[in-house]
Amino acid sequence: MNFSLEQLITFVAVYEQRSFSQAAAKLDRHRTTVGQVITNLEDQLAIALFERVGRKVEPSEEATLLYHYANQVVEQARTFDKVALSLSYEQLASITIAYASFLPHTLLSHIRKSLTAAYPSMRVNFIVRTQPEIKQGIQDSSIHFGIVNVHKSKLINSIDFTFLGHMDFSLFVGNDHPLTQCESSEMLTAMKNSKQLVVKSLLDDDMAEKVILSAEYEIIDQLALVIKFVQEGLGWALLPRTILESEYVTSNLVEIHSAQIKDNVKVPIALWSPHNKQVISIKKTIVDSITSREPKIT
Repeated sequence: MNFSLEQLITFVAVYEQRSFSQAAAKLDRHRTTVGQVITNLEDQLAIALFERVGRKVEPSEEATLLYHYANQVVEQARTFDKVALSLSYEQLASITIAYASFLPHTLLSHIRKSLTAAYPSMRVNFIVRTQPEIKQGIQDSSIHFGIVNVHKSKLINSIDFTFLGHMDFSLFVGNDHPLTQCESSEMLTAMKNSKQLVVKSLLDDDMAEKVILSAEYEIIDQLALVIKFVQEGLGWALLPRTILESEYVTSNLVEIHSAQIKDNVKVPIALWSPHNKQVISIKKTIVDSITSREPKIT
C-alpha cells in the first residue's frame, strides 16, 4: 500500500486533537477536507480509524497501533524539509546555546574558548532554559544548541541528539559545617536532619527522588548561588564534581562521603540541535570541546 504524506499528517493531527474541526484548524484546512482524507485512508486500509462521537472522535485500537509509526514518518518528513532548506544557507553569524542551570561555568567557559578558536567572529549567546523551553526553542529556531539533562527524555525525531556522557554529582559542605565532623557511617542520618540546598533545574528535570535526601530543603535557581550558600555554611548540597577544577570555587568547600551512598549521582547529558547543515561543524566543535576535556564527563 502507498500512503501520501498528506494522509499521514492529517491522521496524526486528528489522532492528537481528537477532533476533525481542531485538526483542520491546526492544519489550516477545511473540516470537510480533513474528514474526506480520513475517510479515504480508512477505505484504503479497510479498517475504521476513528469512532465519531458528536463533534469528537475516539481512535480505534488499530489507529492507536498505527499512530506511533505515522508520527515517526511525519517527523522524519519535517526533518528532511528543514535539512533541505538549510543546504543553501550561509554560515551562521550568531548562535544561541541554552543550558540547564546546574552546568558548571568551567564547562561552559571551555565550550566558549573552543568556539572562539574555531569561529573568532561568531557571536555566541548563552541562556539558561528548562528542557521543554530548549525543545521549543530548537523547533522554532530561536535556539541553536541545547545542553540538557536527558534523565527522562524520549527520543525526539525532529531534534538531533548527541549523548555526551554522565556528569557526576557529589556531596559538598562548607569547611566549618557540622557535617564535616560526622563519621561516614552516620553521615546519611545527619544529612537527612540538616538543611539541603537543591539546584532547581534538577527538580525541573524530574530528579527529585534522586537528589532530595533531607525533608528540610530549599530550592535555588542558580548553581553559583547554591555554591556560595554552601561555602557560607548555610546547608549542604549535591554539586557537580567538575567544580573541583576551580580552586576559587573549592576554597571553602569540602566533599563528604556516606557509607550508605556507594555511588555518586550521575546525570546524563546530551547536546540537542536542529537537523541543519549550518550547525554541523559548530556542533562538532562543541562536542569535541566537551568530550576531550579533562576531567571528562564519563
